[in-house]
Amino acid sequence: MLILKFPSLVAIAAVLALTACKEAIDTHPAQPVTKRRAIFKEFTRTLEPMGMVARDRKGYDPREFHISALALEKLAMQPWGYFTPDSNYPPTKAKPAVWMQPLEFKQAQENYQAAVSHLVKAAEGGNIDIVRTAVNDVQYSCKTCHNQFRN
Repeated sequence: MLILKFPSLVAIAAVLALTACKEAIDTHPAQPVTKRRAIFKEFTRTLEPMGMVARDRKGYDPREFHISALALEKLAMQPWGYFTPDSNYPPTKAKPAVWMQPLEFKQAQENYQAAVSHLVKAAEGGNIDIVRTAVNDVQYSCKTCHNQFRN
C-alpha cells in the first residue's frame, strides 16, 4: 500500500539500485582490461558449443568441431599481453595474484594453451571420446586459472 502512495520513491530507489550495479568503465587509454575481457568472452563463445558436443547436447560434426578448436587455439595466445603492470584497476576481475605470482600465472597460461593444443589434435583425430576428454581438460584449465587468478 505504501508503494502505491509514493511511486516517485519507488522510481528513485530503482534508479539508485541500477546505478549501484553499473560496472566501472575502463578509463586506461589503451584499454587493456576491455581488450582482454573481449577475448575471454570470445573464448566462451567458441568453447561453449564444443562443450555442448562433449555433453551430447549438440550433434558432433567433426569438421565444424575442428574449425572451432582451431579458432580457440588462435584465441588462446591473445589475452595475456593485456595483463600489463598498469592494468590492475576496475573493471578488472583479476586477482592481485596475477601480478604478485607472475610465474604461476604464466604456468596457468601455458597449461591452458597446452590443453587447447591437445583439443585441436583430438579434433583432428575425430574420435568423440578423445574429444570429450580434451574438452573437459580445457574447461578444467579455465576453472583452475579462474579459481587462482580471478575474482
